[in-house]
Amino acid sequence: MPVSHLAVEPVTASPETSVKEVARTMAEDGIGDVVVTEDEKPVGIATDRDITLAYADGEDLDALTAADVMSENPVTIRGDAEDVDLPERMAEAKVRRLPVVDDHGKLEGVVSLDDVVAVVGEELDDVATVIEAQSPGYAPS
Repeated sequence: MPVSHLAVEPVTASPETSVKEVARTMAEDGIGDVVVTEDEKPVGIATDRDITLAYADGEDLDALTAADVMSENPVTIRGDAEDVDLPERMAEAKVRRLPVVDDHGKLEGVVSLDDVVAVVGEELDDVATVIEAQSPGYAPS
């Protein structure tokens, strides 16, 4: 399945957006990340963890912008990549979220580790169906 089918609509901010506004958006939308964009292309990703770490470091959150806390140049994945490519891509980058981009690098969506787990769960359910169908008398305990 193409990654674009798993991606959700991205929530974005500009590099100049205040951290307070980024945090407010995350709280209102019930999300843990905001993709920071310029010219519709991801230039960073700011997470709830990034904001928490800035606070723990004693940073004045009132003075910070998305650019101050974001991870720059995020690893991305193309929308036409296959879902089986997600775990490896995330592991290589050591991230839980990936912006999904088109052929021109423009942001299309965001996929998360939760999406990977959901897909794997569905695939394991299919595997269990086959095992149960081909193994008379087998029942998971």
